[in-house]
Amino acid sequence: MAITTIDPATGEEQPTQLEKLTADEVERKLAKADEAFRAHRRTSLAERAAKMRVAGQILADEKEKFARLMTMEMGKTFKAAVAEAEKCAWVCRFYAQHAEEYLADEGVETDAKKSYVRYLPIGPVLAVMPWNFPFWQVFRFAAPGVMAGNVGLLKHASNVPRCALAIEEVFRRAGFPEGVFQALLVGADAVAGILDDPRVRAATLTGSTPAGSSVAERAGKRLKKTVLELGGSDPFIVLPSADLDAAAKTAAKARCINNGQSCIAAKRFIVHAGVYDAFARAFVREMEALKVGDPMLPDTDVGPLAMESTRDDVERQVRDSVAAGARVLTGGERIEGPGFFYPPTILADIPESAPAYREEVFGPVALLFRAADADEAIRLANDSDFGLGSSVWTRDEAEARRFVDELEAGMTFVNAMVASDPRLPFGGVKESGYGRELGRVGIHEFVNIKSVWMEESGPGTHPESE
Repeated sequence: MAITTIDPATGEEQPTQLEKLTADEVERKLAKADEAFRAHRRTSLAERAAKMRVAGQILADEKEKFARLMTMEMGKTFKAAVAEAEKCAWVCRFYAQHAEEYLADEGVETDAKKSYVRYLPIGPVLAVMPWNFPFWQVFRFAAPGVMAGNVGLLKHASNVPRCALAIEEVFRRAGFPEGVFQALLVGADAVAGILDDPRVRAATLTGSTPAGSSVAERAGKRLKKTVLELGGSDPFIVLPSADLDAAAKTAAKARCINNGQSCIAAKRFIVHAGVYDAFARAFVREMEALKVGDPMLPDTDVGPLAMESTRDDVERQVRDSVAAGARVLTGGERIEGPGFFYPPTILADIPESAPAYREEVFGPVALLFRAADADEAIRLANDSDFGLGSSVWTRDEAEARRFVDELEAGMTFVNAMVASDPRLPFGGVKESGYGRELGRVGIHEFVNIKSVWMEESGPGTHPESE
């Protein structure tokens, strides 16, 4: 069955088609992954690091080629796509440099002659990845995973198949043997069977909460480890001591990054009543200054949404929220003409009955809320099923510490927009998922954390039998 893709900027079908894998082809790839793992796990960390550095160099040297592919398939601006390729190069270099440290044996003092913790690979890991950051979300799993000695199987979103194949080619060109990283051009209906296969030892998914729940349930029945990075409705909280101009400028960027299609984009802007009106005016000004248009042009800030259905969903959420009583401060109407464009939009006075109050709006639509004080700001921020990132703007250190402690989120950024960074763990709580990617913690998610107890000879002297 053919896979067809649509150019989001024009709405036209791409000229080249790809074929989905048959069941026999999937089986051959699973067998290859199993075979490759048995060899790859025995390679030295130095050997893996050398190849991972080559992968990073390929990404850096050919970033514009990869960027054009991303823009063509899912519509992100070309300049943002170039930055994404550069970030992928960074994560490859980061784990090439730090994996040996993160995976080193950790000595533990016990009654044994020697005891320690060793980190060992577990096998092929299935990665179910979305289209919005088609390179970065794959590499932030693949770089630590492959360095840990695992092998990767990528089931990418159906609208970015060429990105999937390009990533597979990067690993091959870097010198990793065939089977260490493979793209599976299959539909969502094939995921359950792949998860059930005993050769697949774990799974990671970035995507919607329903998709994550489905994968977790299936994997759980087979007692397989999962890491889930799901949706978000991140609060962006502005308090009286904040630098309002800096906050408003960052707010527009944080909401419209990746054309508004990011799990960690700021979505709910919760502003103290004392500065609400001033911030609202500045925020409207910054959103209206963003240029919407051809994603290939260097001065474009916001390109099209990735799919017609995505644009239609955003349009419905705004329309129904306005019908429920929300007020449009700017934007609010789809852009007519070819492509799947929607303008930067701000809604205010949003009632709890409005779709935008509870649902994740996956487009450049900001939701503005007024809070009487810090207590109400925390209550509003936590009044969400999601708990991925959060951003707090204050120059009061005690106030900042309180929000860090009380916000129900996997990440809190103070006077900065939420972003992923190879040096820090990334992930959420509540319906935003569980587990972490990146940092030291991320490379430990898919390893066998083995306890080792050693005596010189004879029976052990462990104080308990279990």
